[in-house]
Amino acid sequence: MRHKSSFKYLTKIRRLSYAGQQSDMMASSYPIHRETPTAKRLGKPKFLRMPVSPYIPNTDAPRQPKLLERMRIHLRTQHYSIRTEQAYVDWARRFILFHKKRHPQEMGASEVEAFLSYLAVERQVSASTQNQAKAALLYLYKQVLGVDLPWLDEVVQAKRPQRLPVVLTPSEVRELRLRVKDIEFSQREIVVREGKGNKDRVTVLP
Repeated sequence: MRHKSSFKYLTKIRRLSYAGQQSDMMASSYPIHRETPTAKRLGKPKFLRMPVSPYIPNTDAPRQPKLLERMRIHLRTQHYSIRTEQAYVDWARRFILFHKKRHPQEMGASEVEAFLSYLAVERQVSASTQNQAKAALLYLYKQVLGVDLPWLDEVVQAKRPQRLPVVLTPSEVRELRLRVKDIEFSQREIVVREGKGNKDRVTVLP
């Protein structure tokens, strides 16, 4: 009897030892996170919930294009060429910058006359350049802003270049071998047939 009880006792000890080894292996595979003194002092992290604002649809009116963009769109709808569109918008921009970025709606004929006179006197532009700037500003006011400007009488006009007519000498006339019907005495013109480049040309009668 004593031998059987000692055998059961040893078997029980072995089982407990085996169970302890298994628990140690499990503990080494899955370590337990223990709280450090610093973690105990700080406590658990707190997660703040951000307030979610309700969705409000945008009911505002669409943004209106700026003045120069309106002018560009109007020129495009009227089928103006790209070069004319660029030139007109550029003259409108220069006009606004010349008057310290004032809106053209606040200005009128006197400001336009001052700008065109500045181009002729200070910048000494040609007459064709001044006329292009004038046409651009008239288009801006009449077509885009809907304002009719009065006739601009006070504008200093740019000087037009003087072109001297081409006058032939008597010897040059003889070399042309002109016919009588090629000379227009009433209009004081000479029609040169089949000249350079096989073109007809008209010159003044010497």
